[in-house]
Amino acid sequence: MNTGSNRGTNESATGDTTTETATETAAQAAAETGAEAEEETPHVSKAPAFIKARKSLHLSWQVGVFVVGLAVIAAGVAMLVLPGPGWVAIFAGLAIWATEFAWAHLVLRWTKRKVTEAAQKALDPKVRRRNIILTTTGLVIAGALIGFYLWKYGLVLPWDLKDQ
Repeated sequence: MNTGSNRGTNESATGDTTTETATETAAQAAAETGAEAEEETPHVSKAPAFIKARKSLHLSWQVGVFVVGLAVIAAGVAMLVLPGPGWVAIFAGLAIWATEFAWAHLVLRWTKRKVTEAAQKALDPKVRRRNIILTTTGLVIAGALIGFYLWKYGLVLPWDLKDQ
């Protein structure tokens, strides 16, 4: 929409003035509106309509979703020390909670953003180079300490002690 201001004009090298096309302006407005709508959209329960129609049934549904999500998260926490995909299960439990609870939806969105930022940071060549240098330095120091210990005391296994 042209209001008569020079805000939407660009001067080219030849001195001509051109206005942005309506489609570019509409695309920008739609992108901004979509981003704002995503931030301002209230959380809506994913329960079926017949369950949402009855308050007691909906409360039971939410309790069931909470219990299932809690079980998946508890299994994920156990898998952090046991074999299995612990973090995947924790995020899956959080996604289950996010179907019903607005706070879990916000936590899941924040977590996704932080994981994406960390992945982008880890792919940065300077960070990768620094991490490789630090890891190599740590391994060299650990190897030197182990080598010194073995040179000084030798390899004595605990079950081969003779002075006890």
